[in-house]
Amino acid sequence: MMIRKGNLLIQLSFCLLVLASCSSARKTTSAGKKGTEKPAAKNDKVAFIDDISISREAKTTTHRYNGRNTNTRSRDDRRSGADIENAASWQFKYAQLLDVAVEEVTNERLFNFIEEWWGTPYRMGGNTRSGIDCSHFATNMLLEVFKAGISYGNSADLYNQSRKLSRKELQYGDLVFFKINRKSVSHVGVYLENDRFVHASVSSGVMISTLNEDYWKKYFIGGGRLN
Repeated sequence: MMIRKGNLLIQLSFCLLVLASCSSARKTTSAGKKGTEKPAAKNDKVAFIDDISISREAKTTTHRYNGRNTNTRSRDDRRSGADIENAASWQFKYAQLLDVAVEEVTNERLFNFIEEWWGTPYRMGGNTRSGIDCSHFATNMLLEVFKAGISYGNSADLYNQSRKLSRKELQYGDLVFFKINRKSVSHVGVYLENDRFVHASVSSGVMISTLNEDYWKKYFIGGGRLN
């Protein structure tokens, strides 16, 4: 009986030793795993193609473009913006008619003259606000705006007095001449810019037209300059 009790005690002691060693081994293994694991890197943004990135928490994307011309506006741009803000209504009107930038329309004397006569009906031999013909309108404009030394005459007379110019040579205040169903010059206008000219037309009175219109292109014979 004493022998059995001794064997039982030995067996119990052995079992306790085995359990203790297993528990120690599990702790050691668990500690080893914790030591080898790397913490997840915290990254607020994930890069995508072409510098487009999005925040994990955000609902909008951010796109940074590093190409050319990404600087803020230059001084000239800011000055142009200020010029536009301060522009008068007539500058907007004639910028549109000439198809140019508003800040380029600066000759107030010229455009005031055109504005005063704008829409005046055509009348052969006329020289008043109630009616004016093309040669009188052109002559008045050259005298009052450009201070040219010129005397009154019809469109053919103005053509004979002027120094002939090609279309590429035309500048503000030059004359443009047309032969409309005649052998001699029968119509005259004053060149502005960008192929536009102002004249007293038979159909619409004083207006701005373009040399690129098929009608005027057909009858245009050249330009002229009076000193």
